[in-house]
Formats: sequence, C-alpha cells, structure tokens
Amino acid sequence: MTISVIIPTLNEHGILAKTLTHTASLDFHEIIVVDGGSTDLTIPTAQAFCADTPNTQLMTSPQGRARQMNEGAKASRGDVLLFLHADTQLPEDTGQVIRSTFADPTVVGGRFDVRFDSSSLWSRIIGSFMNYRSRLTGIATGDQALFVRRQIFDQLGGFAEIPLMEDIDFTRRLKQAGRIAALTNTVTTSFRRWETQGPLRTILLMWTLRFLYWTGVSPQRLHRFYATIR
Repeated sequence: MTISVIIPTLNEHGILAKTLTHTASLDFHEIIVVDGGSTDLTIPTAQAFCADTPNTQLMTSPQGRARQMNEGAKASRGDVLLFLHADTQLPEDTGQVIRSTFADPTVVGGRFDVRFDSSSLWSRIIGSFMNYRSRLTGIATGDQALFVRRQIFDQLGGFAEIPLMEDIDFTRRLKQAGRIAALTNTVTTSFRRWETQGPLRTILLMWTLRFLYWTGVSPQRLHRFYATIR
C-alpha cells in the first residue's frame, strides 16, 4: 500500500523546510507540495528540497486550500492520500500505522490526535478538547492530518472547493462512506495562530464560525466575516 503526502502551502517559508525534511524521512511513496501563490521564499525552498530529494515534487494551483489539495490528489499516485499542513509534524510510525489501520476493510479514512508545539496550559487544554470533540463527533480538522483511501476520495469528489470548512465538509461526507479511524497516535502542530490572536479570542472565533456553519451559513459568507475580523 503506497501513501502520497500532499502539503498545501501559502507563505510557509518559516516552517516548510523542517516539515519536508521530517516527512521525507518517513515511509511514503511520494510528497507533493502544492503552492497557492506564495510571495515569500516558500517556492524557492520547496524547489531546492525537491531538486535534492527523490519522489518529491512542487506544483502550483490557484489559491485555496481545498483546491490545492484536490490538485495534489490528481497528480498523486498513491493508494492512500495523506493531507498534511505545512506546520505539522507526523509521528515516526505514520506509514506503519496507516497501513495497519487500513487492514480493516471497513475503514475508509482516519485522522491523528493533535498536540501543539507549546508547553502552555492553554495549548494542552485546546489540544485535548480538539481530540475529544473529534472522537465524539467523528468530524476531523486538517490539523489532525486527514488520510483517506484514494478510491473513496475520488468517489466523494474530493474536497468541496469552498474558502472555509473544507475539512469539516469532507469528513461529514466521509462518515457516510464508512468508518473513520480516530488514532491516538499524535501529530505535533504549531500553536502560532493561537499565540498571535490570543487563545480566548481564537476559541471564540472558531466556535462562532463552526456554529454559523452548522446553522447553514455558507462558507463564502463565513470567509468574508473571518477576513473582516482577522
């Protein structure tokens, strides 16, 4: 079983080299970076890495995380698609764990538990809540490194190309196709957004956006609201 890792990027120069180096050391068939129009050194960083590292490639697409991930999926060749944020580090046994998970034919996809690269109390509380909520609802976010069987991804039509909530929308549909594995293995992701905007403010923002989404407000309207208050 081959695994393709797809990393959407937009101005991720500060963390991308670390993520690529770590990811390339793991047991994957290929790594595809899909850039959405970075204006920093993200593209040169990815180009240099891909030039020196087998089974890696850089491609570009119009901006939008969902569209970038869909374009990466189209270009990939793996049996399994793993969608990884540029600021997230996978556990060392990721390949083995995913293959073991898919030994169960009822499993169509999965996600990891998450922890933040911060020792603050807020980071531990937020990470624990995210994992608990995801396990309770069966809904996962992109921070949790979603992975899915290619055949199922294609059947579902990939990610809806919406400006926000593409991960929520996708896992809602994925639940209808079969079982989503909620792994206890942990990815480590950046706490930078929470530190920059403030934990309480970010929590309230995320809760507000998700509540409005669940009540039927379109992702396009939510994106305008999000852009206004950022």
